Amino acid sequence: MQKLFNIILLLVIGLQAYGQTKIRGKVWDGQGQTIPGANVYLKNTFDGTVTITDGSFLFETSETGTQVLVISFIGFKTLEKTIELDSSELSLDIQLEELINKIDGVTITAGSYEAGDIKKNTVLKPLDIVTTASAAGDIMGAINTLPGTATVGESGRLFVRGGEGYETKVFIDGLEVRNAFGATAPNVPTRGRFSPFLFKGTSFSTGGYSAEYGQALSSALVLSSNDMPEQTQADISLMSVGGDVAYTKKWDKTSISGKAQYTDLRPYQDLIQQNFDWDEAPHSAVTELVFRHQLNKDGMFKVYLNVNNSDFTIRQPNINRDFQKDTLGLENKYLYLNASYKDILNKRWTMKGGISLTNNKDILDFNRNDIFSQELGMHSKVSFQWDANEKLSVNMGTDWFSREYLRRVNNINEAPFKTSFKENILANFVEADYYASNKFVVRAGLRSEYTTLKDQYFLSPRVAMSYKLSNEGQFSLAYGRFVQAPQNDYSIIQPNLKPEQATHYILNYQLIKNDRIFRIETFIKDYDDLVKFDEPRDFDPANYNNNGYGQAKGLDIFWRDNKTLKNTDYWVSYSYVDSERDYQNFEQKATPSFQSDHNFSFVIKHMIDPIRTQVGATYNYASARSYHDPNKPGFQNSQTPQYHDVSLNVAVLLKQNIILYCSSSNIFGRENIFGYEYANQPDVNGVYEGRAIGQAAKRFVFVGLFITLTKDKQANQLDNL
Repeated sequence: MQKLFNIILLLVIGLQAYGQTKIRGKVWDGQGQTIPGANVYLKNTFDGTVTITDGSFLFETSETGTQVLVISFIGFKTLEKTIELDSSELSLDIQLEELINKIDGVTITAGSYEAGDIKKNTVLKPLDIVTTASAAGDIMGAINTLPGTATVGESGRLFVRGGEGYETKVFIDGLEVRNAFGATAPNVPTRGRFSPFLFKGTSFSTGGYSAEYGQALSSALVLSSNDMPEQTQADISLMSVGGDVAYTKKWDKTSISGKAQYTDLRPYQDLIQQNFDWDEAPHSAVTELVFRHQLNKDGMFKVYLNVNNSDFTIRQPNINRDFQKDTLGLENKYLYLNASYKDILNKRWTMKGGISLTNNKDILDFNRNDIFSQELGMHSKVSFQWDANEKLSVNMGTDWFSREYLRRVNNINEAPFKTSFKENILANFVEADYYASNKFVVRAGLRSEYTTLKDQYFLSPRVAMSYKLSNEGQFSLAYGRFVQAPQNDYSIIQPNLKPEQATHYILNYQLIKNDRIFRIETFIKDYDDLVKFDEPRDFDPANYNNNGYGQAKGLDIFWRDNKTLKNTDYWVSYSYVDSERDYQNFEQKATPSFQSDHNFSFVIKHMIDPIRTQVGATYNYASARSYHDPNKPGFQNSQTPQYHDVSLNVAVLLKQNIILYCSSSNIFGRENIFGYEYANQPDVNGVYEGRAIGQAAKRFVFVGLFITLTKDKQANQLDNL
């Protein structure tokens, strides 16, 4: 019986071996490199193997007939190949196609700084916007510590890569914000109008930005508002310059938020010595309302309303009247409304659209002469994103800008007069992202704009590409043509002025590794059709033209590290700009007065866990700025002193829901000089009298107590401070 059993066993084994089919081969990628570790198996069976170091595989199967061979490996598309098995050996060469990952793959970084919690190329987090010591809670102040920006202390606006402050445009949820900065007087710095608490992310472009955005020569600051809040809560803020109360009510798919804020610098300036002669220090009242509704799983409708009323009166020395003081009173009434909707229609299509409305009124009293100005702005947009396949995405849409500007002047002993103009700009854009691989992406776009003032079309091509050298580092290139309508002060005198134009060329390298970020970027920016005129405040339309031009070129460097030092985060930024232009009333091509060739910022934050305290410091430096001294030969022939500022802040968590926050700018009290102004005519000795343009005060000190009220008493505003 034992012999019979052995014979039967050998017979079965022999028959089984005779019925086996050998399957062998190699697995390659698209670059001709073998892929070790790939899974190779017959679908719905246990027959298979894994490729070895040279990418080859070999296994046997007893399956016959038509079968499906499956080959899979991380980072590549799974391949299913139909084969025929007939007991004869089968030899195969398999090529896998790379799986494109638009989230973790290569991204366009040239000219763009992201601030948010989602994108992998984030440079700043939302928390950074308001915990930067020198920012004083202003979004623009935090952005001014990034490369590409220049310190222009007498303005407070964003000056980017040799560009004027008006060349930067602000967008909320893709829609334009006109008059994004508070109204102010000459040589008196202003702030952004919007609270950083409203936004989940910020994209700051120093050039070469998407074809979706227009009407900005130098930069686009794109703010993305918060989605649905997590819970119902109330916030109370008591500050050295005022206070505010905010309340958010959340339901299942809907939320309503309201905020009332009152700011009054009069008590503060009575205590702290000021360099400016304020007759009535700035004070303002702000009301904000936010409505959010989740229409479906992916559809979100948002409405944001900001109403802002401010007022101040200042006395400024008039160098042309033996330094007698002019009295300038300014009342500003501002309203901004933004309604937007975004939805994922299906797997391939996403749509977003909305409308923004701006109504800005300035009521100016200058030595009892009344000047009233009003700007009405509207921006509507609708766009669609089509994900054609894993390699190609197309963003397309149309938008409409409308602006109407009115100025009415009532001078003493003169007949009143008023002027106005209205312009509509119709634009279309299309932009495609093509992912050739996880290492290489190309973005090509075209924007067309038609302006009714000139009855003329303008085409603006945009191209960008990135190549990923490793999982951490990549190069990016960008090119773009940009146009922007002339400023209101010019168009109201000469409506036939053409839009100003700029062309950007950018080369960028970025490395993100182990919670450290390194960026270096070089750029060239050419200006054309800049507005020229003979004299400031010239009301003769014949003296205005588009004969101005210029160029800016330079280098930006950024380093951030929150890994090396425990509980410490810091970043360093440096910018070099060589900028010259012939515009406005310039006699020749020269460096403009707002431009400093070198700008440097160092920001550090440290958390002291045992006492639940965060401390921070910021150092800002700007090299000397050019200005024109009529007492010397030449043009733009003198330079200011260098700018230095050291600021400190501290946030203490007194209780889980109560925070004490303190900050001070310019702690060493340095007298920074931003420029000089001179009399129009020389005195009896042939000398042009001059005076320095300096800071409002040696330093600004802020103290605030922030209280959050929720059911569990655990929430606080630490992420907002």
